[in-house]
Amino acid sequence: MRALIDADRLPGQPPCTPERLAAARHGLVPPAGWAVPARPQISVLAGAGGRPQGVIAYLSWADAHTGVICWAHAHEDPPALRALIGHVRGALGRCPLIEAFVSGPPGPLGPGGLPRAHRGATHDALLRSGFTGRCQGRYLYCALSAGLPPAEPVADVVRCDFPPGQRLIVREAAEPVAEAVVSAGPDRTATVYWIETLPDHRHRGLGHELLGQALALLAEQGATEVALVVDDPPHPGRDSQAAPRLFDSFGFTLVDRLWTYQCRHPASRGRPREAGVWQRP
Repeated sequence: MRALIDADRLPGQPPCTPERLAAARHGLVPPAGWAVPARPQISVLAGAGGRPQGVIAYLSWADAHTGVICWAHAHEDPPALRALIGHVRGALGRCPLIEAFVSGPPGPLGPGGLPRAHRGATHDALLRSGFTGRCQGRYLYCALSAGLPPAEPVADVVRCDFPPGQRLIVREAAEPVAEAVVSAGPDRTATVYWIETLPDHRHRGLGHELLGQALALLAEQGATEVALVVDDPPHPGRDSQAAPRLFDSFGFTLVDRLWTYQCRHPASRGRPREAGVWQRP
């Protein structure tokens, strides 16, 4: 199963280890007040001899009448992908809304959305199954130099438990005005989960100083490559190009555009008839 996941890995994405797969099975933290734990179901499509041909993870919240396809991998094989998606639509048949590849930070099981150019067969399989899609962000990558000079510290660095890593906080008069959350893995990959400056403190170079310190910190911890996801602004305005300019100045390049999908009226209410043997991993 991990081989299926790693076959779709993007630059800067960590490999799927047993520990990371176990953490993914533990699931998401459900929104406050929702009664059903958000623990994903994982189904494996077995081919000849029981060898895994595809794997898909999904979940649903009864309180919200919503289902989610978290991730799916099948070596971009169209019949296997259609079988996986059909299986989930049958399992979530009572949900009036099913979402797929909703946005999130990059991790070992996916970049936080579907990379449209790298996963064209998955994109087509979703559309053929009744989903509609839209571009919601971009996956960026940067190689870190081992000789990256230390940046002048402008932020306090504290431990962050979720996601596990460090939080860098810039303060003025003891009040936080900018922050970033980063994490370095043991495989020399790193992630910038979040970087933000309060509106009243923008256009002063704080973001550049903060990101410089964050990347220097990751390099000191042994990271040689870093990835991040930039969401597309819902209402482009004056600040909509500030983030792209900031990341471009540090050498980040576009790897792929990330898509998310919805299916509001699932047609299939029963289990699919696609050939295959379904297993629980």
